Amino acid sequence: MKALKRKEAMTKPLTSPYGSWKSPIIAGLMTAQTISLGQVAVDGQDVYWLEGRPLEGGRYALVRKAPEPPKPLAEAATSRRSRSTPAGRLFRSHESPKPTDILPPEFNVRTRVHEYGGGAFAVFDGVIYFVNFKDQHLYRQNPGGTPALLTPAAGYRYADFVLDRPRQRLICVREDHTRPGEAVNTIVAIPIQAPNDGTVLVEGHDFFSNPRLSPDGSRLAWLCWDHPNMPWDGCELWAAQVRPDGSLGKKERMAGGKEESIFQPEWSPEGVLHFVSDRTGWWNLYRLLDGFEPLCPLDAEFGEPQWAFDIRTYDFISGNELLCTYTQDGMSKLARLNTGTKTLTPIDLPYTEFGTIHTGDGFAAFGVASATEPYTLLRLDLATGRTEVLRRSFEPTVAPGYFSLPQAVEFPTENGLTAHGFFYPPANPDYTAPAGELPPLMVMSHGGPTGATSTVLRYAIQYWTSRGFAALDVNYGGSTGYGRAYRMRLNDNWGIVDVDDCCNGARWLVGKGCVDPKRMAIRGGSAGGYTTLAALVFKNVFNAGASHYGVCDLEALATDTHKFESRYLDNLIGPYPERKDLYVARSPIHHIQELAAPLILFQGDEDKVVPPAQSRVMFEAARAKGIPVAYLLFAGEQHGFRKAENIKRSYEAELYFYSKIFKFELAEEIEPVQIENL
Repeated sequence: MKALKRKEAMTKPLTSPYGSWKSPIIAGLMTAQTISLGQVAVDGQDVYWLEGRPLEGGRYALVRKAPEPPKPLAEAATSRRSRSTPAGRLFRSHESPKPTDILPPEFNVRTRVHEYGGGAFAVFDGVIYFVNFKDQHLYRQNPGGTPALLTPAAGYRYADFVLDRPRQRLICVREDHTRPGEAVNTIVAIPIQAPNDGTVLVEGHDFFSNPRLSPDGSRLAWLCWDHPNMPWDGCELWAAQVRPDGSLGKKERMAGGKEESIFQPEWSPEGVLHFVSDRTGWWNLYRLLDGFEPLCPLDAEFGEPQWAFDIRTYDFISGNELLCTYTQDGMSKLARLNTGTKTLTPIDLPYTEFGTIHTGDGFAAFGVASATEPYTLLRLDLATGRTEVLRRSFEPTVAPGYFSLPQAVEFPTENGLTAHGFFYPPANPDYTAPAGELPPLMVMSHGGPTGATSTVLRYAIQYWTSRGFAALDVNYGGSTGYGRAYRMRLNDNWGIVDVDDCCNGARWLVGKGCVDPKRMAIRGGSAGGYTTLAALVFKNVFNAGASHYGVCDLEALATDTHKFESRYLDNLIGPYPERKDLYVARSPIHHIQELAAPLILFQGDEDKVVPPAQSRVMFEAARAKGIPVAYLLFAGEQHGFRKAENIKRSYEAELYFYSKIFKFELAEEIEPVQIENL
């Protein structure tokens, strides 16, 4: 890791009001230094991954890291003497040689299947198959070559690839937008030697994912589900024989249903089908061997909500051993699971978040993070426990003293239940607040709403806490990581349970004397933006709020969004239009007369998930009512901001907004924001 820039210790911190502290965590750090790390793949000894780069207009670059060169003899001898060390013992991480971009810079690896994408590339024997965002075509690049078009026709999107070696073809999910009406999803086969848009292998359901071919190529497994379910509500695992001509034989449902969620089917090296199911109330691991065989019954989550393709929480080390990650009480752990003895052995690594598990010959590559370590791709030697950093989402150049460490909290909420979150107190070694002053509170509501927040080090939180804000990152009812029952709390209750939990978390902190009840803000993006708006309209708890591409009109969302989420609200609210009354009752835009707190809204003008008209309507209504309100529309942005200049502007604008509402002086120069009715 690069040396941290440390400020010389001050004999006495400056006394300054909360919010006005000068921080080294500036908005530019979230763009100049930060990248997003996405899909990971292993091919031989090489590790590949995607990097989302704000400074390149949000382009996703495909990167490869080859194995390290042989060690010097002295180091190799030391390594040989260490091989008796049990797996799981922590060895010092070290830096690897610089990874390499392997596609021309004009290519942006990102698929729009389900709009959220994922599974946009695959690598087999050095040959790269990938989707280019601009045209959504599938390309092949041979080692040392240039990208060649594989799917010539327009109007199709592709994701989640597996190689059928015996038949020299790719099998993947295809989304057909060539005809009017709702897109059609299928599983198709695409020859790898000749341009072709795909031959349909599986059809007849609204959605498909996870096509997985057995090691000998004789059987294909996949997941499917239908409206109104989302995959975490209920989906089905199917399998079929693959005939010599490539067509499928009789298709059989192996597991799952409308009220059982299946996650990540995989074939073991011996051809045994494994998967994750929440049939017990927890996403646990199973295999199909003389019936359904649980591998590790545990009140823990071995699965995640499948918002994108190619999410992986386990992979095979051998025929009877898995490397897996699981979540308990909102915290992630890594372990080896012996499927013969059913023994789960935790691995001692200094992280609290793990994901994107991929194994190779004697090693594994996966994502890690903690409260002091940003999201990082790590390579783990499975024999020695030695780790190698492949890439960090950013290199911390700020001293750890400026980082607020999260505290897992539980607090009482409605109906005698308990909700969860992470509390971050203000942290800045250069400042202290005036005696008796309490910090302003920032309540954060994550997106989804089916999802979860975590303890990953994020400048997006530290930006606020290092300036003197306290933050509560809420895992409201409906969040994942706490079992199916907790996840289902939001069914029929979106806009109620999530809002109550955010409000009750804020009240709980007020009751403990941790925050200023007159300076409490709530912020969130997408579904979190809806929770923000609903809390400001239907409750009298918060004094300000920020909605990032948030929903204000549930009817508009139900009738004007993409296929994947077009029936999502049936379970969260009720079927539309049959329960139009609920959609109106819970839509902030229909109750603008109850809004009394200042509001700032951020929106991308190309957003297909939450169309920009929603934010605009909310802005106009708040302005007409005389409420302090600001609205920033970013050209060329979709659902979530990817361009460096827009990310920077959004954070600075929000800080400027709070400085005017909560009346504190800024410690830095920020371009003013036009606030109506201020």
